[in-house]
Order: sequence, then C-alpha cells, then structure tokens
Amino acid sequence: MAYVVAENCIRCKYMDCVEVCPVDCFYVGENMLVIHPDECIDCGVCEPECPAEAIFPDSDDKAADWAELNRTYSQQWPNITRKGDAPADAEDWNGKPDKKQFFDPNPGSV
Repeated sequence: MAYVVAENCIRCKYMDCVEVCPVDCFYVGENMLVIHPDECIDCGVCEPECPAEAIFPDSDDKAADWAELNRTYSQQWPNITRKGDAPADAEDWNGKPDKKQFFDPNPGSV
C-alpha cells in the first residue's frame, strides 16, 4: 500500500508533505507533486501535513484515478526533498473542482 497525491494538488503544490517524508518519495512536476508508490512506506505522515488535503491512501476511492499518474510521473520527474515556495495563487486554486484539465506533465524544478 502507498499514498497518492490527487487532483487538489494541481496548482496548489504547497509542499509541506515533502519535509516530513522519511523516505523522500515525492517527485515534483510543474504544478503538482506525486508519490512514487514503490518508495512510499505507507507511514501516513504526509497526509495530515497537506493544506490542500490532496493526499490519500491508495485504497481510498479518491485515489483511484490518480494512482497510475503518480506511478508514471514519479519515474519522470525529479525527486524533491525540501519544501519550496507554493505558487502565489495557491489559495485561489485550493478546493476548486475539475482541476485535472490544468495538469502539466512537465517536470518541476527542485
């Protein structure tokens, strides 16, 4: 079992979760983070740290559509081990529905 970053991370990308991860399993895209499912140890410390409430166990129905995306992009994007700055408009995007259309497949910077 692993945790999955889901839709509400898109354009929020707060990164509080990165700092608490004991195994550094987060990867950064241009406008969201993902978790590498083979590196995640299912400790759960990242879930309560996410201000956007975008992290779920892969057994949660909210994670189902995002598990494969996390797997795919965690193999393409750079690993991130330190919290960076959230986008200036993150609060404006937090909680907005239907953000999948804004997903950017490009890697982010560390």
